[in-house]
Amino acid sequence: MPPTDTSPDDRPAPVPPALEVVSLEKAYGAVKAVQGLTFQVAPGEVLGLVGPNGAGKTSTLRCLAGILPVSSGRVVVGGHDVAVEPVKAKRALAFLPDEPRLFEYLTVWEHLNFVARLYGVEGWEDKARALLSEMELVGKEKALPGELSRGMKQKLSIACGFLHEPRLILLDEPLTGLDPLGIRRMKASLRKRAEQGAALVLSSHLLPLVEELCHRILVITGGRAVALGSLAEIRAQLSGAEAGSASLEELFIRITRSGGEERPEPPAV
Repeated sequence: MPPTDTSPDDRPAPVPPALEVVSLEKAYGAVKAVQGLTFQVAPGEVLGLVGPNGAGKTSTLRCLAGILPVSSGRVVVGGHDVAVEPVKAKRALAFLPDEPRLFEYLTVWEHLNFVARLYGVEGWEDKARALLSEMELVGKEKALPGELSRGMKQKLSIACGFLHEPRLILLDEPLTGLDPLGIRRMKASLRKRAEQGAALVLSSHLLPLVEELCHRILVITGGRAVALGSLAEIRAQLSGAEAGSASLEELFIRITRSGGEERPEPPAV
């Protein structure tokens, strides 16, 4: 009979994380906006980043995207240190801010063409047409941003971010300006990217959305991590019988009202 145990050489290599963050710090002068964040996001995983206003969420996302230099610590995207190999790291990610950043004098189609040229996307026309259909922008190819609604601008920004098929997608309030049907379809688009192997970091104040889409949740307040894990893990780490059935909104209020004093320990990396 063949041996039942597998030798070390036969075992599949572990899949490296799409994002690795080690002791991330970001300071603006004497103010520390982000303090000692350490976590990983695996391919196909959706991580929710939540916290009260001023908690450091946007600073964190901009450091992950390489837009802001970190004060200390390390951010690695697809095996590339953002500080050491910024071009390779940024080619592997897409950052979608809460306010669409579009070029006033480029049409919808020209935006996609421009992004395709930046990233060297082969066969970009077919991919662009598929994204326009997915984002319900068919027929708007010749429209300028000034002719688009707020929701359409958001969809165009997301289509541009998806075009080069990034391994890591960073989203800051991605559903702003979308109507209920648009929200439903955008959630399906985000699930699709995760199922295709992309890692997502989703920051939103819409906690039911985070609870619905995210595999794990990172709660920060005052720039520090106060909870990290699945919703079930966070519930289990908090004391009190009511925590066992609490929604993310209820847990969020409980954790952040205490200023992080009622902190699930230790947060799982």
